[in-house]
Amino acid sequence: MKFTIAASLMGMAAAFAPLETATRTETKLNLWGEPTKKEGEDDMSKALPFAPRPKILDGTLAGDVGFDPFGFAGADKESLIYMREAEVKHSRLAMLAVVGWPIAELFDKPIADAAGLPSLLTKTGESPSLLNGGLDKVDVAYWIAVASLAGIVELESAKMQEEKGKDYLIGDCNFDPLNLMPEDKAGQMAMQTKELKHGRIAMMAILGYVIQEAIYGTPVVQQTPFFFTPAM
Repeated sequence: MKFTIAASLMGMAAAFAPLETATRTETKLNLWGEPTKKEGEDDMSKALPFAPRPKILDGTLAGDVGFDPFGFAGADKESLIYMREAEVKHSRLAMLAVVGWPIAELFDKPIADAAGLPSLLTKTGESPSLLNGGLDKVDVAYWIAVASLAGIVELESAKMQEEKGKDYLIGDCNFDPLNLMPEDKAGQMAMQTKELKHGRIAMMAILGYVIQEAIYGTPVVQQTPFFFTPAM
């Protein structure tokens, strides 16, 4: 009888006790050893897990890992798309330049000598650039051709944006002779991510070429010959 009365009193007391609203966040390991996501973890940068990601970088674009320490992406979607277009174009130019730079230093002089033409390299054999000098040797016709090609690319890009509308892929300039871009959305996202990763590495690499040659005053192919002349 006493036990029954005590149990009843405990039940009544529990009925008037305040509800616990606090939630606990636990981290458990799954079968593969990967921790489950914590509350609010989606708001953190994938590139810098200890830093919050910018709100505009929600992961919908290829290559987005929430990394924008200088705020280049802008504050709205329009600015983000504009900057992504610029990134894609700079990436493609960098990938071409990072290959063309050492090729010029390796083969410009032999080809020029064989054709009886002056070499466009500097006196120390470096590729012409703003820091190395030598850009004055390049014929005006070359710069006209480059400007014309850039204009054609921009016109084609604008044309694709107008024709495809919402289906437009950032960086689409109607040029894919090898049909490298897949038709499915997942494949397109993967291909765009690969292009951006290679382009970002190329931009860092071409910057490295410029800095190295400006500091040491010798061609990059001579500074690291094991990269550029392994079989020569």
